[in-house]
Amino acid sequence: VQLQASGGGLVQAGGSLRLSCAASGFNLDYYGIAWFRQAPGKEREGVSCISSINGITYYSDSVKGRFTISGDNGKSTVYLQMNTLKPEDTAVYYCFADSAIVGGRFWGQGTQVTVSS
Repeated sequence: VQLQASGGGLVQAGGSLRLSCAASGFNLDYYGIAWFRQAPGKEREGVSCISSINGITYYSDSVKGRFTISGDNGKSTVYLQMNTLKPEDTAVYYCFADSAIVGGRFWGQGTQVTVSS
């Protein structure tokens, strides 16, 4: 039972990446799924989240209009499409799933995103 984050890499400023967060051993029904990121020397910050129950999404001001979170319940995977990337988006990105209904809470391992100027 785990979350697997993938899709990070090195990209030039203005480029795009799509991160994936796949649930293994459980499905994401009744979960809220979030992406966090942590840059060197900085605290972990929330980037975006989505509810698998009603599809409501949230974005931090720093990524609003550039990032899009979406879910594929059939594949138990959540995606973070990141466009118009900036050097300040460089960080390790983590996914997190939490459900007050079924009582599960999981962190995925991080995936490194590096944006060069």
